[in-house]
Amino acid sequence: MSPAIEISTGNDDSSENLYQKGVKTMYENGIEHVPSKYVLPPSERPNVSSPEAELPDLHLPVIDFAHLQGPNRRQALHSLAHACEHFGFFQLVNHGIAEEVTEKMVNVGKRFFEMPLSEREKYMTADMNAPVRYGTSFNQNRDGVFCWRDFLKLICHPLPQLLPHWPSSPIDLRESAANYAEETRALYMVIVEAIVESLGLNKREETIMKEMEDGSQLMVVNCYPPCPQPDLTVGMPPHSDYGFLTLLLQDDVEGLQILHKHRWLTVRPIPGSFVVNVGDHLEIFSNGRYKSVLHRVLVNSTNCRISVASLLSFPFTSTVRPAVALITPTNPRRYKDTDFATFLDYIKSSDSKNKNFLHTRSIVLS
Repeated sequence: MSPAIEISTGNDDSSENLYQKGVKTMYENGIEHVPSKYVLPPSERPNVSSPEAELPDLHLPVIDFAHLQGPNRRQALHSLAHACEHFGFFQLVNHGIAEEVTEKMVNVGKRFFEMPLSEREKYMTADMNAPVRYGTSFNQNRDGVFCWRDFLKLICHPLPQLLPHWPSSPIDLRESAANYAEETRALYMVIVEAIVESLGLNKREETIMKEMEDGSQLMVVNCYPPCPQPDLTVGMPPHSDYGFLTLLLQDDVEGLQILHKHRWLTVRPIPGSFVVNVGDHLEIFSNGRYKSVLHRVLVNSTNCRISVASLLSFPFTSTVRPAVALITPTNPRRYKDTDFATFLDYIKSSDSKNKNFLHTRSIVLS
């Protein structure tokens, strides 16, 4: 460890209550050193000053949504399959959601975190089924080491029933977030149809599209304030996403890294695009063909980063299993059935290191 890095220990946190209320509060209080609760063991630190950090940024495959809707669909489906197989991520451009809708969502999310703590903490709860939750870290009730992140989670479906529970401040949050949720849900359905086709499945024979019409939708607005010692912590630990697909909207501050060919590489945002990644449910459904990969978020000492992750999947009541047509003698079943209750049990019992739910669902093949 460099002698220039000073680690706070003991009772240097002004109080346990302070970090339980989130990193935005600590940043607003002018904290100069990362509290010990946030300091990762040396082997788990991001090493942002190491030679590895000098590796080129990762240029994800780019999928032009317009091509999925036109005469180049066949080639676009091939590109989609390649991205899901070899990267687990892609950037989606020309997606058709108006810039005004996405800009309003990022802006209102930023303004939510700028409100006084007395307003934000109204939505603090340990209930993972609550329609709205404000919190910090990854799972602040279980994490041995906290991460440098505050979040606002909104369950989005069925929207008419849930909207009245969402924060009423900022005054335009409900309208902006509801419009954004509806637009991303419609986009998601079109992408799912393309993914089903790219897997060689006949969507008329698969019940997946019908299930997805009433599928789950969760929106997470993430706030990563400037961190005085970004070498010591992360904004999000390595994890894979529960769900079928995640559509990530982010500002222009870099932070997302994915584990690609055993190296952590930074994803450079394309303005106006979505970063889309394969979730655990899609890897299970595709019987391992499409990959849900580990990713993490780095923080920095100068800029606040805002992102909006939309996690969409089957209904919470569904059982997820590999598509029957994708199980063959040469590609036997690779995953057990799973459901939302199983995932909740896993999250409640696990710490924040390498949160890969798929490991618990894999079938060991002889």
